[in-house]
Amino acid sequence: MRLTNLRIQWKITFLSFGIVLFSLLLGGIILLGSTIRLQENAIADRLLITGRTVAELPEIRQHLTEPEGWKAANPVVERIRIINDATYIVVLDRNRVRFSHPVEARLGTKAEEAGMEAAFAEHTYTSRAKGELGTAVQAFVPVMNEEHQQIGVVLAGRVLPGLAETIRKQRGYAYVTLLLSLLFGVWGSWNLAKHIKRQMLNLEPQEIARLLLERTAAFHSMNEGVIAMDSRGILTIFNEKAKQLFGITGDVLGRPAEEVVPGMRLSDILKQEQPMHNEELHVGEALIWTSRVPVKLNGRTVGALAVFQDRTEVTRMAEELTGVREFVDALRVQNHEHSNKLHTIAGLLQLGRQDRALDYLFETAEHQEELTRFLTGRIHDPSLSGLILGKIGRGRELGIEVAVDRRSRLERFPEQMDRHDFVLILGNLIENAFDALQAVSREPKRVEISIEQDEEVLSLLVEDNGAGMDEETRRRMLEPGFSTKGGQGRGIGLGLVARIVAKGGGELACDSAPGEGTSFVITFPMRRGEL
Repeated sequence: MRLTNLRIQWKITFLSFGIVLFSLLLGGIILLGSTIRLQENAIADRLLITGRTVAELPEIRQHLTEPEGWKAANPVVERIRIINDATYIVVLDRNRVRFSHPVEARLGTKAEEAGMEAAFAEHTYTSRAKGELGTAVQAFVPVMNEEHQQIGVVLAGRVLPGLAETIRKQRGYAYVTLLLSLLFGVWGSWNLAKHIKRQMLNLEPQEIARLLLERTAAFHSMNEGVIAMDSRGILTIFNEKAKQLFGITGDVLGRPAEEVVPGMRLSDILKQEQPMHNEELHVGEALIWTSRVPVKLNGRTVGALAVFQDRTEVTRMAEELTGVREFVDALRVQNHEHSNKLHTIAGLLQLGRQDRALDYLFETAEHQEELTRFLTGRIHDPSLSGLILGKIGRGRELGIEVAVDRRSRLERFPEQMDRHDFVLILGNLIENAFDALQAVSREPKRVEISIEQDEEVLSLLVEDNGAGMDEETRRRMLEPGFSTKGGQGRGIGLGLVARIVAKGGGELACDSAPGEGTSFVITFPMRRGEL
Protein backbone atom coordinates (compact mmCIF):
# COMPACT_ATOMS: atom_id res chain seq x y z
CA MET A 1 0.00 0.00 0.00
CA ARG A 2 1.31 3.41 -0.93
CA LEU A 3 1.87 5.85 1.93
CA THR A 4 -0.41 8.41 0.28
CA ASN A 5 -3.30 5.93 0.38
CA LEU A 6 -3.04 5.38 4.13
CA ARG A 7 -5.88 6.73 6.25
CA ILE A 8 -5.07 9.93 8.13
CA GLN A 9 -5.43 8.18 11.49
CA TRP A 10 -2.67 5.69 10.60
CA LYS A 11 -0.48 8.43 9.13
CA ILE A 12 -0.71 10.51 12.29
CA THR A 13 -0.11 7.42 14.44
CA PHE A 14 3.01 6.43 12.52
CA LEU A 15 4.30 9.99 12.50
CA SER A 16 3.70 10.53 16.21
CA PHE A 17 5.16 7.14 17.06
CA GLY A 18 8.21 7.90 14.91
CA ILE A 19 8.68 11.19 16.75
CA VAL A 20 8.42 9.40 20.09
CA LEU A 21 10.89 6.75 18.97
CA PHE A 22 13.34 9.33 17.67
CA SER A 23 13.03 11.37 20.85
CA LEU A 24 13.59 8.21 22.89
CA LEU A 25 16.69 7.34 20.86
CA LEU A 26 18.06 10.85 21.18
CA GLY A 27 17.36 10.91 24.90
CA GLY A 28 18.96 7.49 25.27
CA ILE A 29 22.14 8.68 23.55
CA ILE A 30 22.30 11.72 25.80
CA LEU A 31 21.60 9.59 28.88
CA LEU A 32 24.22 7.04 27.85
CA GLY A 33 26.83 9.77 27.37
CA SER A 34 25.99 11.22 30.77
CA THR A 35 26.24 7.76 32.36
CA ILE A 36 29.67 7.19 30.80
CA ARG A 37 30.89 10.57 32.07
CA LEU A 38 29.62 9.87 35.58
CA GLN A 39 31.23 6.44 35.49
CA GLU A 40 34.53 7.92 34.35
CA ASN A 41 34.46 10.53 37.14
CA ALA A 42 33.72 7.82 39.71
CA ILE A 43 36.64 5.70 38.48
CA ALA A 44 38.95 8.74 38.55
CA ASP A 45 37.94 9.50 42.17
CA ARG A 46 38.48 5.90 43.19
CA LEU A 47 41.88 5.79 41.48
CA LEU A 48 42.96 8.96 43.32
CA ILE A 49 42.04 7.30 46.61
CA THR A 50 43.93 4.16 45.60
CA GLY A 51 46.99 6.17 44.55
CA ARG A 52 47.00 8.17 47.82
CA THR A 53 46.66 4.92 49.80
CA VAL A 54 49.75 3.47 48.09
CA ALA A 55 51.71 6.73 48.40
CA GLU A 56 51.06 6.87 52.15
CA LEU A 57 52.26 3.31 52.90
CA PRO A 58 55.52 3.42 54.99
CA GLU A 59 56.90 0.28 53.38
CA ILE A 60 56.51 1.77 49.92
CA ARG A 61 58.41 4.90 50.99
CA GLN A 62 61.12 2.68 52.49
CA HIS A 63 61.42 0.35 49.48
CA LEU A 64 61.72 3.32 47.10
CA THR A 65 65.10 4.20 48.72
CA GLU A 66 66.46 0.64 48.68
CA PRO A 67 68.40 -0.98 45.83
CA GLU A 68 66.07 -3.43 44.05
CA GLY A 69 63.32 -2.39 46.38
CA TRP A 70 60.72 -3.40 43.78
CA LYS A 71 61.11 -7.02 44.84
CA ALA A 72 59.51 -6.24 48.16
CA ALA A 73 57.24 -3.35 47.02
CA ASN A 74 55.54 -5.04 44.03
CA PRO A 75 53.66 -7.76 46.03
CA VAL A 76 52.23 -5.12 48.39
CA VAL A 77 51.07 -2.92 45.52
CA GLU A 78 49.56 -5.86 43.61
CA ARG A 79 47.37 -6.83 46.57
CA ILE A 80 46.08 -3.24 46.74
CA ARG A 81 45.47 -3.21 42.95
CA ILE A 82 43.41 -6.37 43.10
CA ILE A 83 41.41 -5.15 46.10
CA ASN A 84 40.63 -1.79 44.43
CA ASP A 85 39.92 -3.30 40.98
CA ALA A 86 42.59 -1.21 39.23
CA THR A 87 44.00 -2.29 35.89
CA TYR A 88 47.48 -1.31 36.91
CA ILE A 89 49.38 0.52 39.67
CA VAL A 90 52.91 1.64 38.82
CA VAL A 91 55.24 3.09 41.47
CA LEU A 92 58.17 5.12 40.12
CA ASP A 93 61.13 6.64 41.92
CA ARG A 94 62.63 10.00 41.03
CA ASN A 95 64.55 8.38 38.17
CA ARG A 96 61.30 6.92 36.74
CA VAL A 97 62.40 3.38 37.59
CA ARG A 98 59.38 1.08 38.03
CA PHE A 99 59.06 -0.40 41.55
CA SER A 100 55.71 -2.03 40.78
CA HIS A 101 53.95 -3.17 37.62
CA PRO A 102 51.43 -5.91 36.67
CA VAL A 103 54.04 -7.24 34.22
CA GLU A 104 56.99 -8.48 36.32
CA ALA A 105 59.40 -8.22 33.37
CA ARG A 106 59.10 -4.44 33.52
CA LEU A 107 60.13 -4.17 37.19
CA GLY A 108 63.37 -2.22 37.59
CA THR A 109 63.03 -0.73 34.09
CA LYS A 110 62.73 2.92 33.32
CA ALA A 111 59.40 4.43 32.17
CA GLU A 112 59.73 6.52 29.06
CA GLU A 113 56.09 7.73 28.76
CA ALA A 114 55.56 11.48 28.41
CA GLY A 115 52.99 13.53 30.29
CA MET A 116 54.19 12.76 33.83
CA GLU A 117 56.20 15.93 34.39
CA ALA A 118 53.55 17.53 36.54
CA ALA A 119 53.39 14.48 38.79
CA PHE A 120 57.14 14.76 39.50
CA ALA A 121 56.50 18.42 40.41
CA GLU A 122 54.35 17.39 43.40
CA HIS A 123 50.99 17.71 41.52
CA THR A 124 48.06 15.34 42.01
CA TYR A 125 45.71 14.96 39.03
CA THR A 126 43.86 12.58 36.71
CA SER A 127 43.95 12.19 32.94
CA ARG A 128 42.79 9.99 30.10
CA ALA A 129 45.25 8.01 28.02
CA LYS A 130 44.94 5.59 25.11
CA GLY A 131 47.11 2.53 25.51
CA GLU A 132 47.45 -1.07 24.43
CA LEU A 133 44.39 -2.20 26.41
CA GLY A 134 42.22 0.71 25.35
CA THR A 135 41.34 4.11 26.78
CA ALA A 136 42.15 4.35 30.47
CA VAL A 137 41.71 6.82 33.29
CA GLN A 138 44.93 7.49 35.20
CA ALA A 139 45.55 9.09 38.61
CA PHE A 140 48.96 10.58 39.48
CA VAL A 141 49.90 10.96 43.16
CA PRO A 142 53.38 12.11 44.36
CA VAL A 143 55.13 10.06 47.07
CA MET A 144 56.63 12.23 49.83
CA ASN A 145 59.08 11.18 52.60
CA GLU A 146 58.97 12.30 56.20
CA GLU A 147 60.95 15.45 55.37
CA HIS A 148 58.23 16.28 52.83
CA GLN A 149 60.53 15.66 49.92
CA GLN A 150 59.26 13.93 46.82
CA ILE A 151 60.81 10.52 46.33
CA GLY A 152 58.52 9.10 43.67
CA VAL A 153 55.13 8.90 41.93
CA VAL A 154 52.22 6.48 42.11
CA LEU A 155 50.38 5.95 38.82
CA ALA A 156 47.04 4.12 39.19
CA GLY A 157 45.04 3.34 36.06
CA ARG A 158 41.89 1.56 34.98
CA VAL A 159 40.74 0.77 31.45
CA LEU A 160 37.28 2.22 30.73
CA PRO A 161 34.55 -0.25 29.77
CA GLY A 162 33.44 -0.14 26.11
CA LEU A 163 30.07 1.11 24.85
CA ALA A 164 28.70 -2.39 24.41
CA GLU A 165 29.68 -3.33 27.94
CA THR A 166 28.09 -0.17 29.35
CA ILE A 167 24.84 -0.86 27.47
CA ARG A 168 24.90 -4.47 28.59
CA LYS A 169 25.15 -3.41 32.20
CA GLN A 170 22.18 -1.04 31.80
CA ARG A 171 20.05 -3.30 29.57
CA GLY A 172 17.55 -4.12 32.32
CA TYR A 173 16.64 -0.47 32.88
CA ALA A 174 16.80 0.19 29.14
CA TYR A 175 14.32 -2.60 28.33
CA VAL A 176 11.80 -1.39 30.90
CA THR A 177 12.13 2.22 29.81
CA LEU A 178 11.86 1.32 26.13
CA LEU A 179 8.81 -0.88 26.68
CA LEU A 180 6.93 1.74 28.73
CA SER A 181 7.85 4.52 26.30
CA LEU A 182 6.67 2.51 23.31
CA LEU A 183 3.39 1.55 24.97
CA PHE A 184 2.55 5.09 26.02
CA GLY A 185 3.83 6.44 22.68
CA VAL A 186 1.54 4.14 20.66
CA TRP A 187 -1.43 4.84 22.96
CA GLY A 188 -0.91 8.61 22.88
CA SER A 189 -0.32 8.65 19.11
CA TRP A 190 -3.48 6.67 18.43
CA ASN A 191 -5.63 8.90 20.64
CA LEU A 192 -4.11 12.05 19.14
CA ALA A 193 -4.83 10.74 15.65
CA LYS A 194 -8.41 9.87 16.62
CA HIS A 195 -8.95 13.35 18.11
CA ILE A 196 -7.60 15.09 15.01
CA LYS A 197 -9.74 12.88 12.78
CA ARG A 198 -12.82 13.77 14.83
CA GLN A 199 -11.96 17.49 14.55
CA MET A 200 -11.83 17.05 10.75
CA LEU A 201 -15.38 15.58 10.78
CA ASN A 202 -13.93 12.11 10.04
CA LEU A 203 -12.80 13.26 6.60
CA GLU A 204 -9.57 12.19 4.95
CA PRO A 205 -7.15 14.86 3.64
CA GLN A 206 -7.91 13.99 0.02
CA GLU A 207 -11.63 14.32 0.76
CA ILE A 208 -11.07 17.72 2.37
CA ALA A 209 -8.94 18.83 -0.59
CA ARG A 210 -11.63 17.67 -3.04
CA LEU A 211 -14.36 19.47 -1.09
CA LEU A 212 -12.26 22.64 -0.99
CA LEU A 213 -11.65 22.53 -4.74
CA GLU A 214 -15.31 21.83 -5.45
CA ARG A 215 -16.45 24.58 -3.08
CA THR A 216 -14.02 27.09 -4.59
CA ALA A 217 -15.10 26.21 -8.13
CA ALA A 218 -18.78 26.43 -7.15
CA PHE A 219 -18.37 29.81 -5.48
CA HIS A 220 -16.51 31.28 -8.44
CA SER A 221 -19.02 29.94 -10.96
CA MET A 222 -22.04 31.39 -9.13
CA ASN A 223 -23.88 34.33 -10.65
CA GLU A 224 -24.19 35.88 -7.18
CA GLY A 225 -21.42 37.56 -5.26
CA VAL A 226 -20.39 35.52 -2.23
CA ILE A 227 -18.32 36.94 0.63
CA ALA A 228 -17.40 35.00 3.77
CA MET A 229 -15.39 36.03 6.80
CA ASP A 230 -14.21 34.44 10.02
CA SER A 231 -15.06 35.48 13.57
CA ARG A 232 -12.45 38.29 13.42
CA GLY A 233 -13.93 39.83 10.27
CA ILE A 234 -11.11 38.54 8.05
CA LEU A 235 -12.15 37.57 4.51
CA THR A 236 -12.00 33.84 3.74
CA ILE A 237 -14.10 33.80 0.54
CA PHE A 238 -14.48 36.51 -2.10
CA ASN A 239 -15.64 35.07 -5.41
CA GLU A 240 -15.24 36.55 -8.88
CA LYS A 241 -18.80 37.84 -9.12
CA ALA A 242 -18.34 39.79 -5.86
CA LYS A 243 -15.17 41.34 -7.30
CA GLN A 244 -17.12 42.40 -10.41
CA LEU A 245 -19.96 43.91 -8.35
CA PHE A 246 -17.61 45.96 -6.16
CA GLY A 247 -14.98 46.69 -8.84
CA ILE A 248 -12.17 44.92 -6.94
CA THR A 249 -9.14 43.22 -8.49
CA GLY A 250 -6.39 41.08 -7.06
CA ASP A 251 -6.34 38.77 -4.06
CA VAL A 252 -8.19 40.12 -1.03
CA LEU A 253 -8.34 37.00 1.14
CA GLY A 254 -6.83 37.46 4.57
CA ARG A 255 -7.69 41.17 4.71
CA PRO A 256 -10.34 42.79 6.95
CA ALA A 257 -13.77 42.88 5.28
CA GLU A 258 -14.42 46.51 6.25
CA GLU A 259 -11.15 47.51 4.60
CA VAL A 260 -11.98 45.81 1.29
CA VAL A 261 -15.67 46.78 1.04
CA PRO A 262 -16.14 49.79 3.35
CA GLY A 263 -19.68 50.88 4.12
CA MET A 264 -21.21 47.45 3.59
CA ARG A 265 -21.35 46.81 7.36
CA LEU A 266 -20.42 43.18 6.89
CA SER A 267 -19.08 42.91 10.43
CA ASP A 268 -22.47 43.91 11.88
CA ILE A 269 -23.72 40.37 11.40
CA LEU A 270 -20.93 39.10 13.69
CA LYS A 271 -22.03 41.48 16.44
CA GLN A 272 -25.79 41.06 16.06
CA GLU A 273 -25.69 37.30 15.34
CA GLN A 274 -29.02 37.67 13.50
CA PRO A 275 -29.63 37.05 9.78
CA MET A 276 -30.52 39.94 7.48
CA HIS A 277 -32.40 39.06 4.28
CA ASN A 278 -33.13 40.91 1.04
CA GLU A 279 -31.69 44.31 1.86
CA GLU A 280 -31.19 46.77 -0.98
CA LEU A 281 -27.87 48.49 -1.61
CA HIS A 282 -26.77 50.87 -4.32
CA VAL A 283 -23.25 50.32 -5.61
CA GLY A 284 -22.60 52.92 -8.28
CA GLU A 285 -25.34 52.50 -10.88
CA ALA A 286 -26.16 48.96 -9.76
CA LEU A 287 -28.99 47.94 -7.45
CA ILE A 288 -27.81 45.12 -5.19
CA TRP A 289 -29.90 42.86 -3.00
CA THR A 290 -28.00 41.26 -0.16
CA SER A 291 -28.65 38.59 2.43
CA ARG A 292 -26.24 38.18 5.34
CA VAL A 293 -26.32 35.29 7.80
CA PRO A 294 -24.06 34.25 10.68
CA VAL A 295 -22.24 30.93 10.41
CA LYS A 296 -22.60 28.96 13.62
CA LEU A 297 -20.86 25.81 14.83
CA ASN A 298 -22.05 24.10 18.00
CA GLY A 299 -24.06 27.20 18.91
CA ARG A 300 -21.07 29.55 18.56
CA THR A 301 -20.73 32.14 15.79
CA VAL A 302 -17.56 31.31 13.86
CA GLY A 303 -18.07 33.64 10.89
CA ALA A 304 -20.55 35.22 8.52
CA LEU A 305 -21.68 34.75 4.91
CA ALA A 306 -23.03 37.47 2.62
CA VAL A 307 -24.67 36.88 -0.76
CA PHE A 308 -25.07 39.78 -3.23
CA GLN A 309 -27.41 39.71 -6.25
CA ASP A 310 -27.31 42.31 -8.99
CA ARG A 311 -30.97 43.23 -9.49
CA THR A 312 -30.38 46.18 -11.82
CA GLU A 313 -31.63 44.40 -14.95
CA VAL A 314 -34.39 42.58 -13.08
CA THR A 315 -35.57 45.86 -11.57
CA ARG A 316 -35.61 47.52 -14.96
CA MET A 317 -37.70 44.69 -16.38
CA ALA A 318 -39.99 44.79 -13.32
CA GLU A 319 -40.47 48.51 -13.80
CA GLU A 320 -41.43 47.96 -17.42
CA LEU A 321 -43.77 45.10 -16.52
CA THR A 322 -45.32 47.08 -13.67
CA GLY A 323 -45.92 50.05 -15.94
CA VAL A 324 -47.42 47.82 -18.64
CA ARG A 325 -49.65 46.09 -16.09
CA GLU A 326 -50.89 49.39 -14.68
CA PHE A 327 -51.62 50.72 -18.17
CA VAL A 328 -53.44 47.49 -19.05
CA ASP A 329 -55.55 47.84 -15.90
CA ALA A 330 -56.24 51.46 -16.77
CA LEU A 331 -57.27 50.49 -20.33
CA ARG A 332 -59.47 47.69 -19.02
CA VAL A 333 -61.22 50.07 -16.63
CA GLN A 334 -61.59 52.71 -19.31
CA ASN A 335 -63.01 50.13 -21.72
CA HIS A 336 -65.53 49.08 -19.10
CA GLU A 337 -66.45 52.71 -18.37
CA HIS A 338 -66.78 53.53 -22.07
CA SER A 339 -69.04 50.53 -22.56
CA ASN A 340 -71.32 51.78 -19.77
CA LYS A 341 -71.27 55.31 -21.17
CA LEU A 342 -72.07 54.09 -24.68
CA HIS A 343 -75.03 52.14 -23.31
CA THR A 344 -76.21 55.33 -21.55
CA ILE A 345 -75.88 57.41 -24.72
CA ALA A 346 -77.64 54.71 -26.79
CA GLY A 347 -80.50 54.66 -24.27
CA LEU A 348 -80.91 58.45 -24.39
CA LEU A 349 -80.97 58.39 -28.21
CA GLN A 350 -83.60 55.68 -28.21
CA LEU A 351 -85.67 57.86 -25.87
CA GLY A 352 -85.37 60.75 -28.28
CA ARG A 353 -83.26 62.81 -25.89
CA GLN A 354 -80.57 63.80 -28.41
CA ASP A 355 -79.75 67.02 -26.61
CA ARG A 356 -79.26 65.22 -23.29
CA ALA A 357 -77.11 62.58 -25.00
CA LEU A 358 -74.85 65.28 -26.47
CA ASP A 359 -74.52 67.02 -23.09
CA TYR A 360 -73.62 63.73 -21.43
CA LEU A 361 -71.05 62.92 -24.13
CA PHE A 362 -69.38 66.33 -23.90
CA GLU A 363 -69.38 66.22 -20.08
CA THR A 364 -67.81 62.76 -19.96
CA ALA A 365 -65.13 63.56 -22.55
CA GLU A 366 -64.27 66.82 -20.85
CA HIS A 367 -63.95 65.19 -17.41
CA GLN A 368 -61.73 62.37 -18.71
CA GLU A 369 -59.57 64.73 -20.74
CA GLU A 370 -59.20 67.10 -17.80
CA LEU A 371 -58.15 64.26 -15.45
CA THR A 372 -55.66 62.88 -17.97
CA ARG A 373 -54.25 66.35 -18.65
CA PHE A 374 -53.93 67.04 -14.92
CA LEU A 375 -52.09 63.75 -14.19
CA THR A 376 -49.69 64.00 -17.11
CA GLY A 377 -49.02 67.69 -16.36
CA ARG A 378 -48.43 67.37 -12.64
CA ILE A 379 -47.01 63.84 -12.35
CA HIS A 380 -43.99 63.69 -14.65
CA ASP A 381 -43.71 59.92 -14.71
CA PRO A 382 -45.95 57.86 -17.04
CA SER A 383 -45.87 54.75 -14.83
CA LEU A 384 -47.10 56.65 -11.78
CA SER A 385 -49.72 58.59 -13.81
CA GLY A 386 -50.99 55.36 -15.31
CA LEU A 387 -51.14 53.76 -11.85
CA ILE A 388 -53.24 56.63 -10.42
CA LEU A 389 -55.50 56.69 -13.48
CA GLY A 390 -56.04 52.93 -13.20
CA LYS A 391 -56.78 53.13 -9.47
CA ILE A 392 -59.34 55.91 -10.08
CA GLY A 393 -61.15 53.67 -12.56
CA ARG A 394 -60.82 50.67 -10.25
CA GLY A 395 -62.36 52.76 -7.48
CA ARG A 396 -65.35 53.61 -9.65
CA GLU A 397 -65.95 49.90 -10.21
CA LEU A 398 -65.89 49.32 -6.44
CA GLY A 399 -68.04 52.33 -5.69
CA ILE A 400 -65.13 54.23 -4.18
CA GLU A 401 -64.23 57.79 -5.06
CA VAL A 402 -60.47 58.24 -5.56
CA ALA A 403 -59.58 61.93 -5.31
CA VAL A 404 -56.18 63.39 -6.20
CA ASP A 405 -55.17 66.64 -4.51
CA ARG A 406 -54.97 69.28 -7.23
CA ARG A 407 -51.83 70.70 -5.62
CA SER A 408 -50.02 67.39 -6.16
CA ARG A 409 -46.75 67.58 -8.04
CA LEU A 410 -43.91 65.15 -8.83
CA GLU A 411 -41.03 66.29 -11.03
CA ARG A 412 -38.20 63.99 -9.95
CA PHE A 413 -37.57 61.16 -7.53
CA PRO A 414 -35.47 61.43 -4.34
CA GLU A 415 -31.91 60.06 -4.32
CA GLN A 416 -31.69 56.25 -4.53
CA MET A 417 -35.42 56.04 -5.38
CA ASP A 418 -37.06 55.29 -8.73
CA ARG A 419 -40.48 54.86 -10.33
CA HIS A 420 -40.56 51.20 -9.35
CA ASP A 421 -40.31 52.14 -5.66
CA PHE A 422 -43.11 54.72 -5.90
CA VAL A 423 -45.37 52.42 -7.91
CA LEU A 424 -44.99 49.78 -5.21
CA ILE A 425 -45.59 52.24 -2.37
CA LEU A 426 -48.61 53.99 -3.87
CA GLY A 427 -50.12 50.80 -5.31
CA ASN A 428 -49.95 48.95 -1.99
CA LEU A 429 -51.34 51.85 0.05
CA ILE A 430 -54.28 52.39 -2.32
CA GLU A 431 -55.11 48.65 -2.43
CA ASN A 432 -55.03 48.54 1.38
CA ALA A 433 -57.43 51.52 1.41
CA PHE A 434 -59.77 49.69 -1.02
CA ASP A 435 -59.75 46.62 1.27
CA ALA A 436 -60.53 48.78 4.31
CA LEU A 437 -63.44 50.53 2.50
CA GLN A 438 -64.99 47.29 1.30
CA ALA A 439 -65.28 46.19 4.93
CA VAL A 440 -67.65 49.10 5.76
CA SER A 441 -71.11 50.11 4.47
CA ARG A 442 -70.90 53.88 4.86
CA GLU A 443 -71.35 56.31 2.01
CA PRO A 444 -69.53 57.96 0.45
CA LYS A 445 -66.43 55.78 0.34
CA ARG A 446 -63.44 57.96 -0.40
CA VAL A 447 -59.67 57.66 -0.88
CA GLU A 448 -57.59 60.83 -1.05
CA ILE A 449 -54.11 60.95 -2.65
CA SER A 450 -51.63 63.78 -2.34
CA ILE A 451 -48.04 64.07 -3.60
CA GLU A 452 -46.22 67.28 -2.66
CA GLN A 453 -42.63 68.10 -3.52
CA ASP A 454 -40.16 70.95 -3.12
CA GLU A 455 -36.38 71.18 -3.32
CA GLU A 456 -35.84 69.49 0.04
CA VAL A 457 -38.74 67.14 0.79
CA LEU A 458 -41.22 64.88 -0.99
CA SER A 459 -44.40 63.93 0.92
CA LEU A 460 -46.93 61.29 -0.08
CA LEU A 461 -50.38 60.99 1.55
CA VAL A 462 -52.95 58.19 1.15
CA GLU A 463 -56.04 58.58 3.32
CA ASP A 464 -59.33 56.65 3.48
CA ASN A 465 -62.50 56.68 5.57
CA GLY A 466 -62.62 52.90 5.88
CA ALA A 467 -62.60 50.45 8.79
CA GLY A 468 -59.45 51.80 10.47
CA MET A 469 -57.08 49.84 12.73
CA ASP A 470 -56.94 49.15 16.43
CA GLU A 471 -53.79 49.74 18.47
CA GLU A 472 -52.41 46.19 18.18
CA THR A 473 -52.99 46.04 14.41
CA ARG A 474 -51.30 49.42 13.95
CA ARG A 475 -48.37 48.25 16.07
CA ARG A 476 -47.89 45.03 14.08
CA MET A 477 -48.84 46.24 10.60
CA LEU A 478 -45.24 46.33 9.33
CA GLU A 479 -44.41 42.78 10.46
CA PRO A 480 -43.77 40.49 7.47
CA GLY A 481 -46.68 38.08 7.06
CA PHE A 482 -49.04 39.88 9.48
CA SER A 483 -52.51 40.50 8.06
CA THR A 484 -56.05 40.91 9.40
CA LYS A 485 -57.51 39.62 6.13
CA GLY A 486 -56.08 36.10 6.39
CA GLY A 487 -55.13 33.90 3.48
CA GLN A 488 -51.80 32.85 2.04
CA GLY A 489 -49.62 35.57 0.53
CA ARG A 490 -51.08 38.32 2.71
CA GLY A 491 -49.16 40.67 5.01
CA ILE A 492 -46.47 41.49 2.46
CA GLY A 493 -47.43 44.92 1.10
CA LEU A 494 -46.83 47.17 4.11
CA GLY A 495 -43.61 45.32 4.98
CA LEU A 496 -42.36 45.99 1.46
CA VAL A 497 -43.41 49.66 1.76
CA ALA A 498 -41.49 49.98 5.05
CA ARG A 499 -38.39 48.46 3.47
CA ILE A 500 -38.50 50.92 0.55
CA VAL A 501 -39.03 53.85 2.92
CA ALA A 502 -35.97 52.76 4.92
CA LYS A 503 -33.92 52.47 1.73
CA GLY A 504 -34.78 56.06 0.78
CA GLY A 505 -34.04 57.37 4.28
CA GLY A 506 -37.68 58.41 4.69
CA GLU A 507 -40.20 58.35 7.53
CA LEU A 508 -43.57 56.61 7.64
CA ALA A 509 -46.35 57.91 9.88
CA CYS A 510 -49.76 56.28 10.36
CA ASP A 511 -52.85 57.74 12.00
CA SER A 512 -55.78 55.36 12.36
CA ALA A 513 -58.81 54.74 14.55
CA PRO A 514 -61.35 51.89 14.38
CA GLY A 515 -64.39 52.91 12.33
CA GLU A 516 -62.93 56.27 11.31
CA GLY A 517 -60.34 55.46 8.68
CA THR A 518 -56.58 55.45 8.16
CA SER A 519 -54.05 58.00 7.00
CA PHE A 520 -50.51 57.15 5.80
CA VAL A 521 -47.97 59.95 5.41
CA ILE A 522 -44.54 59.12 3.97
CA THR A 523 -41.80 61.77 3.79
CA PHE A 524 -38.53 61.47 1.84
CA PRO A 525 -35.56 63.83 1.76
CA MET A 526 -34.68 64.85 -1.78
CA ARG A 527 -31.00 64.52 -0.84
CA ARG A 528 -29.81 61.90 1.65
CA GLY A 529 -28.77 63.23 5.06
CA GLU A 530 -31.24 66.12 5.10
CA LEU A 531 -33.75 64.58 7.50
